[in-house]
Amino acid sequence: MTSLEKTMAAVEAALDRKAYDLIVVRSDHLASIADYFVMVTGRSDVQVQAVARSIEERMGREGERALSIEGITHAHWIVMDYDDVVIHIFIEAAREFYRLERNWSDAETVELPEPYQTQARGLSLRAIG
Repeated sequence: MTSLEKTMAAVEAALDRKAYDLIVVRSDHLASIADYFVMVTGRSDVQVQAVARSIEERMGREGERALSIEGITHAHWIVMDYDDVVIHIFIEAAREFYRLERNWSDAETVELPEPYQTQARGLSLRAIG
């Protein structure tokens, strides 16, 4: 799989588990680390774990195995390293605290195709309540 195909498989698997606030960043300037970073939010630690499992299962079906998965036990921030694609799955409070998007403000945000773009935006808990 190409790095973009891996990225889109991860996006689809995350959205299948109702993850929200999903963004994909193309990281040409960090190519030694990864080609793409995926950042996504879950509403609870259980949902964060479900998103991670969904991604891991989807990648496994595609013949891809993670080099490393960190944070699965506490599930406030799970990092999945698929070599050229790194996925960050946050619980909302951790996403707000760390704000990784600021670190890559000079990177290109990937425009997702529909219906992924609409699903990826989702509603945060603050917007609901």
